[in-house]
Amino acid sequence: MRPDDQLRPVEIQLGYLAHHPANVLYKSGNTIVLCTASVEPSVPPWMEGKGKGWVTAEYNMLPGSTVPRKRRERSKVDGRTTEIQRLIGRSLRAVVDLKALGERSIVVDCDVLQADGGTRTASITGGFIALAKAVQNELPDAKIGEGPLRDSIAAISVGVIKDTVKLDLDYELDFAADVDMNVVMTGRGKFVEIQGTGEEATFDDDQLAAMLAMARKGIAELTTLQRDVIG
Repeated sequence: MRPDDQLRPVEIQLGYLAHHPANVLYKSGNTIVLCTASVEPSVPPWMEGKGKGWVTAEYNMLPGSTVPRKRRERSKVDGRTTEIQRLIGRSLRAVVDLKALGERSIVVDCDVLQADGGTRTASITGGFIALAKAVQNELPDAKIGEGPLRDSIAAISVGVIKDTVKLDLDYELDFAADVDMNVVMTGRGKFVEIQGTGEEATFDDDQLAAMLAMARKGIAELTTLQRDVIG
């Protein structure tokens, strides 16, 4: 049994795809997400002439990533997918200086190969690594805290199960949770987004503070892993 404040084992593999310059295979326990970041030398029409770049994200779960099979999305993206990819995009833009990026667009694709809870948080954490490598490929002197990369970004889930706060919920823990929360933070410890919900339950100030403190600890550990990989 994993201790309440311990992350699932994290594995990060750069260069999983041989022909894409900025890609990472991100594993959090049994959740596996392939993240790629592609740079385009233009911006959406509504941003042209503003001297700023743009960062956006797309998210998808492959049909075999979960049981039962998830129907493949063809012409219409479902509401959950739309909400998650907007969250990923917002999170990544929070740490990018769009003016320093110049009139470039970066599209971060997050494809879930295997799902066992926490796919959105894994997508944000792995997606930032892919984003950082894409920026470094375009601007070799770019470092976190300088130029386009103002800071790093990572995310983690946390929840309350039978009055106990637990970090990094897999599917089994998430299913059992009375309260679950996704927390997105920068490497410097600033919050970007907090999504917390009680499932036929409520939570008080003390539980909220405990969840945020545990999330902060987990994100600090993820930040260290990210920076070791990015360099």
